[in-house]
Amino acid sequence: MDSLVANTLASANRLVIKIGSAILVDSETGRLREDWLISVCNDIAALKAQGKEVIIVSSGAIALGRARLNLMGQKLSLNDKQACAAAGQSLLTLSYENAFEAHGLVTAQALLTLNDTESRRRWLNARLTLKTVLRHGGVPIINENDTVATDEIRYGDNDRLAARTAQMLGADALILLSDIDGLYTADPRSDESAKHLPVIETLTSEIMAMGGGVNSEAGVGSGGMATKLAAAKIAVQAGCSMCIMDGREAAPFTRLANGERCSWFYAQDNPKKARSQWIGGTLKTVGSIIIDAGAAKALTEGNSLLAAGVSTLEGDFRKGDAVSVLDSEGAELARGLVSYDAADAEKILGLKSKDIEGVLGYDNGAALIHRDNLVML
Repeated sequence: MDSLVANTLASANRLVIKIGSAILVDSETGRLREDWLISVCNDIAALKAQGKEVIIVSSGAIALGRARLNLMGQKLSLNDKQACAAAGQSLLTLSYENAFEAHGLVTAQALLTLNDTESRRRWLNARLTLKTVLRHGGVPIINENDTVATDEIRYGDNDRLAARTAQMLGADALILLSDIDGLYTADPRSDESAKHLPVIETLTSEIMAMGGGVNSEAGVGSGGMATKLAAAKIAVQAGCSMCIMDGREAAPFTRLANGERCSWFYAQDNPKKARSQWIGGTLKTVGSIIIDAGAAKALTEGNSLLAAGVSTLEGDFRKGDAVSVLDSEGAELARGLVSYDAADAEKILGLKSKDIEGVLGYDNGAALIHRDNLVML
């Protein structure tokens, strides 16, 4: 177990860390646990110094907003929650900014809804933005956009939002900081015979059923073990291993690296392979792009598909849709997620990348299909 954990942490280049309200905010006072947060940011700075990219999915806006709006101890309506989120989000963001400033690290706030990670059009936009922040050395701080989200378009918990973020960014590992040290066969708070499970290699129906009786973060959070198992299913299918650990004490990642008890859900594939399988074998194509010989050669060398190498288009596709890439003889060479609507793509066929903005009035990138969103067949 120790070697598996050590290898997972050491080999992970991109980490998503989810921080729950119950460990970030004191449930009695509604105030931020500042010393704890500083220790977490110190740990993350150390991970960054090792060359790792770190994305934080943080709850806490509603919990902090409760205190600011004098709503502690009250049952909140959806409108109350949205008001608390509006009052608490700026404080949450500022707290991370202050904690990372000592390390010279810049944070970037991103507020997402369910639609942003389920709609491929928005998914592409969010993915590009967050990857750009990472490329420039920043630390994205992500939360659900509770201020505007309705019940119909909400996750309602940040466990699954964290898993979707890990999937979207091709993360190697997802770590859920909670108030429980992992998965048990039953609720350990009421069943003395409950056994802790340190490693879960397959998410069987029996494993998924174990989420029903363990309600973590019951005070100020919205998550429970069921949402964590749902997150694990999303993560491992995307090639991302996931960990549930008790993060209430200081320096949780130092403790995890030193063998802290937790539960690891191991992915069978790596993120790149899982993503390729999703694009190449799961998504239904809604159009085709016919390319010339030069573009076909460029794709085999691992390059993106540029508009300059496209001959014709077929289908009324939208940005984010899956399309087939065909050679001049009609043979399917690849599949990918297209970066432009069909109408705009038609206008830039054969153009050099530098000329796209002049024709369309905007530039959504040089590639019609970026190599990260392209799978050779």
